[in-house]
Amino acid sequence: MNLDFNNKTILITGASRGIGRAVAIMFSESGGCVAITYHKNRAQAIETLNLLNGTGHIIVQADMKKAEELKMMVEEVTGKMGKIDVLVNNAGIYEEVDFHKISYLEWQEAWNRTIETNLTGVANLSFLVANLMVEKGSGKIVNVSSRGAFRGEPTAFAYGASKAGLNQLGQSMAKALAPYNVFIYTVAPGWVDTDMAAEGLESPQGEAIKAQSPLNRVAKPEEIARTIVFLASEGTEYMTGCIVDVNGASYLRT
Repeated sequence: MNLDFNNKTILITGASRGIGRAVAIMFSESGGCVAITYHKNRAQAIETLNLLNGTGHIIVQADMKKAEELKMMVEEVTGKMGKIDVLVNNAGIYEEVDFHKISYLEWQEAWNRTIETNLTGVANLSFLVANLMVEKGSGKIVNVSSRGAFRGEPTAFAYGASKAGLNQLGQSMAKALAPYNVFIYTVAPGWVDTDMAAEGLESPQGEAIKAQSPLNRVAKPEEIARTIVFLASEGTEYMTGCIVDVNGASYLRT
């Protein structure tokens, strides 16, 4: 197993904060050259860029819901960096709805936003990058899913469905691309201490959320990042198609 990413280019979506930022930092500490993507907050993306070790890193903007922007993003990354050795599909959104109060139109809008970002956008980007990887004869893709794909999300229906779909996308691509030396992995975290989760963790339910794990806490972004970097390293090829739970035993499945 080799955790040396020298001469490797890593594209990380949603890398301006949270898990994506921790992943970007960890890859840079292992010698990788990182392309940080962001949707709206360029200032946070620049902040992440400034935290990276080494040189040659870039930031690039794209809306995961817009297929043409993803194509342009891949072209920009390959134009500046020459190749993509690792893709980390981290970008995603989480929206809660009250099933008993939401209107039919609001339901459709919330559903479409989430599926287009968390699943369709990831599928489109993975298609573009996987084709490049097949051409050069190697590559690794790591998808960030969720325990919600397995346990159900009664206030975030589209989120749970999108992550379940992402799990199946990864496994289908793993079967299709292994003969071409392209390997696909999925990481399924539970609650993670990021700014996106801050509202829930700081609410009256915060202590109960932490108590879901026997460790009585939620994950640190770095704990998820370590798993992602490990899967992207050399020597994990026979794990292709796996879904790795990183939820502190807060949800166990067989």
